[in-house]
Amino acid sequence: MDQRKTEPDSYHRNGIAQVVLYGEFTATANRKVRYAVSLTEIDLTVQKITSTPAGRSKVVFNLRDCVGCRTFKGEDNTDVGAYFSAYFYPFKRRWMSSGVARQRVEQCFRVALAQDSHANLEEAQRWARAINEGSIRQLPQRDGVLYSEVRRPCRVMLLLNPHSGKGQALSLFTGHVQRMLTEAGVPHTLVITERQNHARELVREVDLSQWDAMVIISGDGLLFEVVNGLMEREDWEAAIQTPLGILPGGSGNALAASIHHYSGSQPVSCEELLVSCGFMLCKGLVSRMDLVSVHTASNQRLFSFLSLAWGFVADVDIESEKYRHVGAARFTVGTLVRLASLRVYQGRLAYLPVEEPPSRPPAQVSPPPPASAFCSSLLCRPSGASPGQNTFHNSCNSNNAAKAKRGDGTAPAPRGPPDSLLAPLEQPVPGDWTVVEEEDFVLMLAMYQSHLAEDLLAAPGAALEDGVIHLFYVKAGISRTALLRLFLAMEKGAHLASSCPYLVHVKVRALRLEPFSPKGVITVDGESVEYGPIQAQVHGGLARLISG
Repeated sequence: MDQRKTEPDSYHRNGIAQVVLYGEFTATANRKVRYAVSLTEIDLTVQKITSTPAGRSKVVFNLRDCVGCRTFKGEDNTDVGAYFSAYFYPFKRRWMSSGVARQRVEQCFRVALAQDSHANLEEAQRWARAINEGSIRQLPQRDGVLYSEVRRPCRVMLLLNPHSGKGQALSLFTGHVQRMLTEAGVPHTLVITERQNHARELVREVDLSQWDAMVIISGDGLLFEVVNGLMEREDWEAAIQTPLGILPGGSGNALAASIHHYSGSQPVSCEELLVSCGFMLCKGLVSRMDLVSVHTASNQRLFSFLSLAWGFVADVDIESEKYRHVGAARFTVGTLVRLASLRVYQGRLAYLPVEEPPSRPPAQVSPPPPASAFCSSLLCRPSGASPGQNTFHNSCNSNNAAKAKRGDGTAPAPRGPPDSLLAPLEQPVPGDWTVVEEEDFVLMLAMYQSHLAEDLLAAPGAALEDGVIHLFYVKAGISRTALLRLFLAMEKGAHLASSCPYLVHVKVRALRLEPFSPKGVITVDGESVEYGPIQAQVHGGLARLISG
């Protein structure tokens, strides 16, 4: 017997958390190395057992950073021991640069309480259950964010566009995501999209009662397909409540960067952003997210989760498609190219300003499920919700994105809540709207999330559910150098403090744009839509998003 197990009296004095479990285990790679392991309500402490105090190194892991714990038997049939592995993703300093990012740490121990393999497995399972339940109870606290309670298990459809970004979405899934979902006990079915609008058609027709969440590994374009596919269903009210999960696999990864930003973490990019979003996905907390209803001149209605752009930003987004093979750097290249031949766009802009900050509920977190409710998966519909009343989100630019076409008749008209703030496009805007005096612009950008790309913090004050559109426009007359400085400042969200006389920022609930220039580009969530008069209204908390 190579384990000695004791359970000291539970205590909670001098601010020390109560000990739930205590045991002494050997390392998996070297059975001569022993560890004292103690579990409290908030952390797992691992201390090496040696004969000298100097050798007794101790490491403490916060259960808030744990995504799951699994048990297994050894590969050798003669091994009576059982094993449990706990998986943590704490913030650690980077090896080659400053700052911190989530990095994977596995703690695996061999349990040999007796010569009875069944008894050893039961003990390992007891530890795994306690660690998993403790992890679930350690919910994040964020001001003004109301989370839904999550239960287990759930069934996840994972939509992946293999051509998004640099074409690495599948390798990112197999290299990072698949392992994280396995560690967290999240069952999933991978669906690889085959063509443009494949995801839109799929979610429009799929039996949503078979799925508790949809996760997207691709770009903002694929999420645009999914959101609009859900809103085209007859049961759109229930469908849009399906939890949507984001795992960045494209070029811009704007929503993924926004979610990471809302968590209060330091900026990261590339695979570090993927790990961060994967961690939040595994934790499985659901918050609400605004959607914006967009109307085009041909009476097409679209639903947007990220942005509406005209002018410089829209041109760069579309024209940089040819540089997609360089990943996120495509936007830098596109910006420099467009700066070389800066354009001025004529049009009329009007908006309904926000008179008062919208009321937001106090920070709350739903209580965790009871221990008896624990199952193997980490993402689920809220307690009491019926099938289809769930939500999930993801974002990145995508070759698979739906390109809105004028009256093509290929999809049913989107349903959704009424746009009570908008007048028909052929009529004047309501009297309480503000009409911008200028008619010469360099760009117009409406944002409802914080980031325009991984490294562009366009709307630092944005939130998932605040009922606000952040409207920016840059008036004609700005020099190329000043415009470049604005975008460089946007990397850290400092552009609003730049005192640039050509930049205007206003919070609105609705807007209308009427381009006068005969040619141009308008984008919704990075996807080109019909060029012409367009208007939009925000709908607070219409969708739900995994952002824990």
